[in-house]
Amino acid sequence: MLRSYGDSRLFGEAYGSSGARVIWLHGWGRSAQDFTLAANALAERGIGSVALDLPGFGASPTPEVAGGARHYAELILPSLREIASEPVVLVGHSFGGRVAVVVANEHPELVHSLVLTGVPQLVRVRSSSRAPLAYRSVRWLAKRHLVSEARLEAARQKYGSADYRQAHGVMRDVLVASVNESYEPELTGLTVPVSFVWGERDREAPYAVATSAAALVTSPTTLRELAGVGHFVPLEAPDALVDAAEKALRP
Repeated sequence: MLRSYGDSRLFGEAYGSSGARVIWLHGWGRSAQDFTLAANALAERGIGSVALDLPGFGASPTPEVAGGARHYAELILPSLREIASEPVVLVGHSFGGRVAVVVANEHPELVHSLVLTGVPQLVRVRSSSRAPLAYRSVRWLAKRHLVSEARLEAARQKYGSADYRQAHGVMRDVLVASVNESYEPELTGLTVPVSFVWGERDREAPYAVATSAAALVTSPTTLRELAGVGHFVPLEAPDALVDAAEKALRP
């Protein structure tokens, strides 16, 4: 059953009869339900957990102010403090992984360890891709008030990513802020152990992102590449996350 946590009134689903030792953070456009299989399996091993709906997703309200993962880390802190009576394992998928890295860097007293999977833009990677010329032209004209906002929005809908097309209002601003962030400072500052659990066929966040990020972390790290698995590890290979979370809790 969903319940609210913290003064930010984020909603989450609790699993297991014991106190939460693991917190699950989902990806962009997803919800806490992505972790149902993993959380139930972890509960069968006697480990309680909570899967949160991040602000603007699932049952949690939209944030009042736009910001990227660093802002989201601040938004979920009251909920984490209410849920956890001791440092927890943060398991973050995709956008949730970025939030988890920021929390662990800025509030290590709350985090026992991290499990990260399919997290885009953890580090800056070179890319030769650019927005299509047609879109860049419309954007250039819009900045000079030579085309209407409706024309610009039509170009965004035609050339923007699926996430961008589906986002509206403040959530579109959140997405724009998020895609312009990377997290090298947070990665180099981590003091907690980090497990990277990655799909071999992840096209959103290739395995090279995990290896590059791990190279920046000075605390203990492990990397596991999952053969035949894509971006949605929580749905495609939940047992891999369960194993990583359980191992992370061992003394």
